[in-house]
Amino acid sequence: MMEILSAILLGLVQGLTEFLPVSSSGHLELAKVILGHTGPEEGLILTIVLHTATALSTLIVFRKDIGEILTGLLVKKSNSWLFTLHIIISMIPAAFIGLFFEEKIATLFDGNLFLVGGALLATGFLLHLADRPVDTKKVLNSQNAFWIGIAQAIAILPGVSRSGATIASAVLLGISRENAARFSFLMVIPLIFGSLSKSILDAESTAITIDLLPLTLGFTTALLTGIFACRWMIALVKNSQLKYFAYYCFVVGTLALLYGFVG
Repeated sequence: MMEILSAILLGLVQGLTEFLPVSSSGHLELAKVILGHTGPEEGLILTIVLHTATALSTLIVFRKDIGEILTGLLVKKSNSWLFTLHIIISMIPAAFIGLFFEEKIATLFDGNLFLVGGALLATGFLLHLADRPVDTKKVLNSQNAFWIGIAQAIAILPGVSRSGATIASAVLLGISRENAARFSFLMVIPLIFGSLSKSILDAESTAITIDLLPLTLGFTTALLTGIFACRWMIALVKNSQLKYFAYYCFVVGTLALLYGFVG
């Protein structure tokens, strides 16, 4: 029963925090410590399932945009080709870090609430900075796409929000909030499936007992909450309400530091 409850709670955490600018990886680390899921190999299959669910929720929410991009590529529309090029450019930094340093980073942060708490505080500062009035009339170009990609690479650190870092960076670079959110969510889709493929290949060499009920409940929870959080986040970015998430990150980051100190 506790295993089922843990799977549902982790699915809820993953689904909500994947798109809200509060760091899903940081919250998963906190949840795993609280629920007793420690160690780099424990819960590997569940982690893959939860990330698959949120990846699918992204495809569902942005199915129209993805369809337009794919159609544009087939008929060679310039806007679609350019947008795809920007996504490819943005992927380069995160792909490099993910291939060569992801395991070391995961080991370093696993169960380390001091580092996670510090990263959450940094996320809060970035969100607070981006919520201030700035000129957002610039058009996304290759240079901006690369810098947003750098922000996404830094967000591999648990506690640094990927959506928060990329959206805030785009806004600070002068991109409109709506376009910043759209690009932020679309640019991560190839990386999510790439990371999932790598995780699945790694899992093939690990003997793991699979219990379908917790996995199914965790997947369903993450999928439904992911769809809700993705749509909610788009509306919040348009209305310039990132500061509330900044306050949240400040509180959770401070609590994580205190919890790590006491524990």
